[in-house]
Amino acid sequence: MSDSTTQLVDSKQRQRLLRRFGTGADNWLARLPTLVEELAAEWKLSIEGPAPHGRTSVVLHCTTIDGSAGILKVSPDPGLGTEEARVLRLWETSGRVPEVWEVDAGRGAVLLEAIGTGRTVALQGEVPPMEVIGSLITDLHAVHVPPEVWRELRPLSSRMNFLFDQFGYRRAVAPVAELVPAAYLHHGHARVRALAEANDEGVMLHADLHPGNVLDGGPERGLVAVDPRACIGDAAADTPDWVLWKATSVAEVERRAATLAAALGIPQSRVIAWARACAPMYAITEVERGREREEPFAMLMELSAC
Repeated sequence: MSDSTTQLVDSKQRQRLLRRFGTGADNWLARLPTLVEELAAEWKLSIEGPAPHGRTSVVLHCTTIDGSAGILKVSPDPGLGTEEARVLRLWETSGRVPEVWEVDAGRGAVLLEAIGTGRTVALQGEVPPMEVIGSLITDLHAVHVPPEVWRELRPLSSRMNFLFDQFGYRRAVAPVAELVPAAYLHHGHARVRALAEANDEGVMLHADLHPGNVLDGGPERGLVAVDPRACIGDAAADTPDWVLWKATSVAEVERRAATLAAALGIPQSRVIAWARACAPMYAITEVERGREREEPFAMLMELSAC
């Protein structure tokens, strides 16, 4: 990467983009500094520097001409930005997502309101009370979705097929292949297919509601969700990350599931079923991060084997 590109994207983010979009991401990254300059000029922004990145976009802190703090997101896939902006605007009335200020569909760019310090729940490292998470999910699920948008949203089964396909590739790489049996992932995939098909007319889901996609908006704003991969399906599908993250025992998972289920008005058994089905994916992530000797990994393997 050129010096101007490395000021916007580090080597880890480059690898994430390459895994997601293939070698074509390198050509896009080479053009990125020029693209950012053009957007900054058109939207009258001062670019402050990189923000925490996801797997599908480059994220930059910026300031608008009136001094407001913003977030500029640019993706190699223009459709992702357009879809994200559409969903966020549907959820804006809830106060649980950032405001969308600008969208450039052709260049895959979105300008968003910055939330608080921009620190995610994952960066803070503490599991929020399940009552707080339940309130966030309830507010998102309660937003009215116009019929024309509802018809265009993909089903949950499509989202889950994509995720399990991605994790199938990741599981095949050492040392994950030696530590997480392929059968666990296959069984998990079968479980989520059955769960998704049994409740396919539910709510508009965030569908990527993990601690890295939830920001702390402070006392006034509360928790704020970003980076949705919206689809239609079972409300319990937005819960697995929260019952599994940093949990060290199945009993802890069950306690969290009981609280979340009560907040959402759904059976605890469904929340636990989704956690069990998704556990192999989280086990794979733990190995990738070198945590296979820690208690959460053992718990995830126990759930996967049930």
